[in-house]
Amino acid sequence: MHILTAENLNKTFYQNVALHDLNLAIPKQSIYGLLGPNGAGKSTFIRIVNQIIDADSGLITINGEKLSPKHIGTIGYLPEERGLYKKMKVGEQLLYLAQLKGLSKSDAKKRIKEWLERFEAGDWLGKKVEDLSKGMQQKVQFISTVMHEPELIILDEPFSGFDPINANLIKDEILKLREKGSTIIFSTHRMESVEELCDHIALINKSEKIIEGEKSAIKDEYKSHIFKLAYKGNQLADNGGYQLLSSEQDLNGIHHAKLKLNEGASSSELLRAVLGHDVEIISFHEEIPSISDIFIKLVKDNHLEVEASAQ
Repeated sequence: MHILTAENLNKTFYQNVALHDLNLAIPKQSIYGLLGPNGAGKSTFIRIVNQIIDADSGLITINGEKLSPKHIGTIGYLPEERGLYKKMKVGEQLLYLAQLKGLSKSDAKKRIKEWLERFEAGDWLGKKVEDLSKGMQQKVQFISTVMHEPELIILDEPFSGFDPINANLIKDEILKLREKGSTIIFSTHRMESVEELCDHIALINKSEKIIEGEKSAIKDEYKSHIFKLAYKGNQLADNGGYQLLSSEQDLNGIHHAKLKLNEGASSSELLRAVLGHDVEIISFHEEIPSISDIFIKLVKDNHLEVEASAQ
């Protein structure tokens, strides 16, 4: 079941195509990484979902219903460019924003207190936003995004301005929100955060979707079939089941080799072929590409395809 779908979404600013026939399907209760280089169209998509701007054509649905103003209360949005009122006190500001999202005054006060205590910030209520550090302001902005318990949370570079300790604190809260039933759209350039948090990912480049799916399935699809092997014994050579890409011997006499499966061969066949050399295997594992590796490859390949079609 999908909480949000986008069908054939198009948006042009003057002669600049921001989105071209974009189709996305975001599963419920998932952390969905929305990836892409600067100018790819991510921010345009997010603004359309938040009804800040309209698409030229196409359809967005929330829980099967066409996106409309009534869905504003079901969405929490943390923009990359933060937007707190600097002169307002933290408590007043959070109360105001919570009531805009439909919370009663009493419920809002209760949730504000709970969230500030969770962040060990109970004494911030009477402080002006401008008197807080950047990291503290980021926490207030995060609280304002999630305290009405939205079904769909959109986080645009949520770790910007955080030190590692506070970044981990926010990561933990994101995971808790998913466990409670929220869906999180997570837009970031930090690939290590995508590796750590996301269940599903989509890559947008030059206004179009390049790939979408479960993170684990995408990583499997882009495996290079290269294995790392540590062993003792005689130096390996190419075999019918594999190619020896490299091999080095350390000071302890252990060989560290990279082997690539030949087409049609399996990892079991590779392992049997290696054992046939009468060696002692210390470790053996497949080299799985990172999301960063896949991102760079796909963006680069897409760039070359666009250049070729223009010639």
